[in-house]
Amino acid sequence: MQLAQASAGITAPCSCNAVSLAAWQRLPTSLELDRFEEIGTLMDDPYDEPTFAEYHPHGTRYESDDAPIAPRYYPCNRSQLARCLDCGRHYLRYNEAGGYFTELRIRALQPGLLVDAAL
Repeated sequence: MQLAQASAGITAPCSCNAVSLAAWQRLPTSLELDRFEEIGTLMDDPYDEPTFAEYHPHGTRYESDDAPIAPRYYPCNRSQLARCLDCGRHYLRYNEAGGYFTELRIRALQPGLLVDAAL
C-alpha cells in the first residue's frame, strides 16, 4: 500500500505513464524494459501453483480500469513489482503464457484499487 500511495503522489510526466496502464494490458512498445527494476514479487511460493481465480465482486473484468488489485488472485498472484527508474512509479508485471505465445503484461499499482481479499 505504501508503494501504491507513493506512486499516486508522483505527478511528473514520464514515458512510463504516457499510455494509460490503469488496466492490465500487454507491455506497450513505447516502454523500455531496461527503464524498470524489479523490486519484489507477489508470488507466495515459487513451488506452489497459484490460483487462476480472479477477484471481481462488483462485475468488473480483467481489462477493466477499475478492477480490484487483489494480490492473492490472478493475475496479481503471478506478478512482480517493478519500479520505473526515471520517475519512481510502481507497476505490476507478469508473463501471460498462452497456448502458443508468451506476452508481458503490466498494470499501474493504484492504492484505491488494492484489496486484501482472502482466497
